Amino acid sequence: MIQFDSVSFGYSKRQPLFENLSMQLMTGHIYGLLGKNGAGKSSLLRLMAGLLFPLKGKIEVNGYEPRQRLPAFLQDVFFIPEEIYLPSVTVDQYAGTYAPFYPRFDESQFLRYLAEFDIPEGNKLTGMSFGQKKKVLMAFALATNTKVLIMDEPTNGLDIPSKSQFRKIVSAALRPDCLILLSTHQVRDLDHLIDHIIILDNHKIVLQHSLEAVSERLYFGTRPTVENDAQVLYAEPSLRGYNAVTENLEQEESRVDLEQLFNAAMQNPARIRELFG
Repeated sequence: MIQFDSVSFGYSKRQPLFENLSMQLMTGHIYGLLGKNGAGKSSLLRLMAGLLFPLKGKIEVNGYEPRQRLPAFLQDVFFIPEEIYLPSVTVDQYAGTYAPFYPRFDESQFLRYLAEFDIPEGNKLTGMSFGQKKKVLMAFALATNTKVLIMDEPTNGLDIPSKSQFRKIVSAALRPDCLILLSTHQVRDLDHLIDHIIILDNHKIVLQHSLEAVSERLYFGTRPTVENDAQVLYAEPSLRGYNAVTENLEQEESRVDLEQLFNAAMQNPARIRELFG
């Protein structure tokens, strides 16, 4: 579990990035963290990992304060940053060096993930492309079986087949006692993967709910026209008129479109906050 209680943070005390931020993330779920560039997504993840410290408030991850970086905390949290730097060793040498830090590391899982990502074991990491390096690190992270797995822009550098593999592997890796948090600006890459969404805008949380709750309160569909329609939160032209996000007053079923949801939150943040409390 990850708990933020009235957390404030900034690189300058005069310009806080977050003020009085509170949220709770529970195990058994895959969360998607969305926001424009500069919204503070990476800083939020680093606060969770104990790489940045809050100015005010309290953060708890699995019952520990991340800023203390205790061994019991570190062995149950894995963080993959957007920019990765790996040593000049082979894949199996990397695993042999770092696996002992994670008591639940499973070598058979690691080898299986490598095979699914089409990564040869004997290759040197420095000779790989950025996308291959990222897949090695993701395979290792999943094999550690930590209770919290945080990934910042995990699909950057992956081609289309690799993105599909990523979604399949991550969804299958979720356990009832673990929490996975994925941050990205490539909204489509999280389709059919996440079950909860967090949207940041202007350094505040606009929306934090399950996709089930989103589908109950918003309807995603097509309309012939959207002029003067007060129910429309976002609309974009399509071949059949407009793809629109509207208030779900009739309690109709629809599939949540993450990109349209994100655009609705950016265009009408106040309405979104009001609808979701």
